[in-house]
Amino acid sequence: MQLDTINDVHTYNKTVIQRLRDAMINFEPCSVREILTNICAKDAVFHMPHPFGDLVGPDDFFDHCYQPLCDAMPDLERRDWIVMGGRTEHGDDWIGCGGHYMGTFVAPWLDIPPTGHLAHMRFHEFYRLVEGRIVEMQTLWDIPEVMMQANAWPMAPSLGLEFCIPGPATLDGIQPGPWDEIKANESCQHVVDMLHYMKKHPSQGGPETMEMHRFWHDKVNWYGPAGIGTARGISGFRNWHQIPFLNAMPDRGQYLDEITYHFFGDGDYCAVTGWPNMIQTITNDGWMGVAASGQRITMKSLDFWRMESGKIRENWVMVDILDAYRQLGVDVFARLREFNKARVPGRISFPVGDV
Repeated sequence: MQLDTINDVHTYNKTVIQRLRDAMINFEPCSVREILTNICAKDAVFHMPHPFGDLVGPDDFFDHCYQPLCDAMPDLERRDWIVMGGRTEHGDDWIGCGGHYMGTFVAPWLDIPPTGHLAHMRFHEFYRLVEGRIVEMQTLWDIPEVMMQANAWPMAPSLGLEFCIPGPATLDGIQPGPWDEIKANESCQHVVDMLHYMKKHPSQGGPETMEMHRFWHDKVNWYGPAGIGTARGISGFRNWHQIPFLNAMPDRGQYLDEITYHFFGDGDYCAVTGWPNMIQTITNDGWMGVAASGQRITMKSLDFWRMESGKIRENWVMVDILDAYRQLGVDVFARLREFNKARVPGRISFPVGDV
């Protein structure tokens, strides 16, 4: 890897990912496969959300994930609105990307019936690179978001707002470099401190123990995954996500010795990834319409935060909700098929692109 003409390893790693992003703007499958092969280690591990699971090697990843998505959306394209990189507390170099896959949904995908219309699916994708090659990828695709657009969501309705999640209000999510270690560490430390105080409630006291106004902007936007939805402001975050979450899982944050976080910062942005990075027990009245079972579950949450005036102004959150349901014994895809068995299956005879 030649670094003499660039500013730092993180800026270089962004150029590596840029090759993949450029190929995905118009998503020619052969080009995407070729670039994946060139920039990934042969034994790279791809951690994907349920139902994909873990895959090894770029070909396996492409065949099981991208090829079926391309078949369902022949004019597939990728739009990034966050690209950031940095070094974690473990000394690893990561690139985090957030954005949408979009395309005309004309064929079934994961048994989700097609609509014939433009569909969007948010992604948070985190790449760990060693000497300029991807050796690990941790990814969450918002598959429930596609179910909802197809009017095929088979579970309880969201408490928050469901819509096409925007990128940063400041339009600066694609961080160009050079990497500023001091600024990056400041952004990360703010988030780490915030999470430390958040975990004080409810085990150490009421909501006041979280000191939320110290860390969160009054007009924060919290962009949750489909199934939870988006909230505005501290009160919106608490009403539409945190209170139901803590009522169902009051022991969250108590198993830190069993999980691993990967925090890294870039300018005003901070990101975290982990596989998993949460453990808690479903109790009390249950969560998201699922009755309490006393079942301890793990969660994968891949998040971005944007700082403004020393506080968190925007927070993009993705959780593998389908895997949480799976651990609770609920097969969302089986329910989806039951709810939609009266719909005509198969491909829509609909021209896509220039005709």
